[in-house]
Order: sequence, then structure tokens, then C-alpha cells
Amino acid sequence: MTPVLQTKNINKYFRKPVLFHVLKDINFSVNKGEFTSIMGKSGCGKSTLLYILSTMDTDYEGELFLNGEKVTGKDRNYLSHVRNRDIGFVFQFHYLLSEFSVLENVMLPAKKLGELSFSEIEHNAMEKLKMLEIDHLAMKRASRISGGEKQRVAIARALINNPSIIMGDEPTGNLDSYNADNVFNIFRRLSHEQGLSLLVVTHDKDFAKKTDRIIQMSDGKVLSGSLPASNV
Repeated sequence: MTPVLQTKNINKYFRKPVLFHVLKDINFSVNKGEFTSIMGKSGCGKSTLLYILSTMDTDYEGELFLNGEKVTGKDRNYLSHVRNRDIGFVFQFHYLLSEFSVLENVMLPAKKLGELSFSEIEHNAMEKLKMLEIDHLAMKRASRISGGEKQRVAIARALINNPSIIMGDEPTGNLDSYNADNVFNIFRRLSHEQGLSLLVVTHDKDFAKKTDRIIQMSDGKVLSGSLPASNV
């Protein structure tokens, strides 16, 4: 099986104000349908790694593969297209456009990708909202819904282009335990029922323990790239 995401000997340096080796020989892969979490203390390099994996940071050494294709060294326009088509993002803060409707927010990445008609995008967006049981909010302005609902909208937006992988940066960090559990259960369902790969940076041990695998980081290194979460 070809991994959805694979890294080979990724190293990252910060050069100012002094040279600092922030990521050191990162090697791991994420397979189709695998729900993986990345854990480690603040400053260990988790978010820096996620920016590289998401193709937003191209200043690194080593190789990054997405769906078996080497994306290292590709130009910014190509990477922007790949990022929009193949990667969905869910952050700690939802980054919804507050004056747009829920439906309009979900449609935005598909409109940017430009591969479907407006009516097809609108239909697909409604399907994602139905899947997440928030289709009744479609015409509400994003500023008028609750925090937990906003994060569900952000997940729907991440799903609109049917990506190969969802990447999350502390996606439950701004939620209470009830809504955090809801987000986890949505991710689990996407992984198990739809074969979607997920890679989530989190400080939440309870969240991480329920994922398929934990990648533990310390001082810029991967300590355990294939540790079953149940063993942590």
C-alpha cells in the first residue's frame, strides 16, 4: 500500500538570530484510513513539522511525498493546487469568515479549486453539512453560531474537496470536553467509515490515546513513529 503521506530524512533549520536545528531526521508515514496524532512538549517542533507536511513551508532538507508523489522542490503554484485539492485543514481557531453564511464558508475551497460548477459545489457543501448534522445552519451567518458548531463547519470546509488527508493543529484546543469529544468522534467516523487519513497535532492525552497511533516528538526528533495509542 502506498502511504498517503511519507517523510524521508526531513531536517529543518532556523537561521536567525542564530543557527538552530529544529527538526532532525524525521521519518514516518501515514497510511490510508489511519488516524494518527503527534504529541510532544511545547517547542519540540510539532507545529513546524505540520507546516512542512502541509507544503506551506518549503525551506527544509529531505523529501516529502503525498500519495506517492514527491512534492519537495515543486513550485508554489503547484503546491498551492495540491494543498487545496489533497489536504484539508482544521485548526484550533476556525478561521471562518464571520459575515459569510455557513454554506458560503464551506464552499470557499472548492470555488478556489475551480473544478466544479457553482451548483455542484453548493450541492457538495450541503452534503458535507448534512454528514456533520449541521445542514440546518447552512444559511446562518458564521458569526451567529456556537463555538462547537463553528468547528464542525471548519471540518465540513476541510472536507469539501474530498482530500486525501486531514491535518489538524490542536483542533480541540479551544473547545470544552463535550465539543472536543464530538470533534474526535467525527474524525474517528471519517477514518473508519470513509477511509480518510488524519494527522492531528495535540496536547490532549485523552484525545491522542483514542487515535490509532501516536507519533511522539521531543527536541525535534520522532521518538516513536509507530506506537499504538493504547500503549501510551
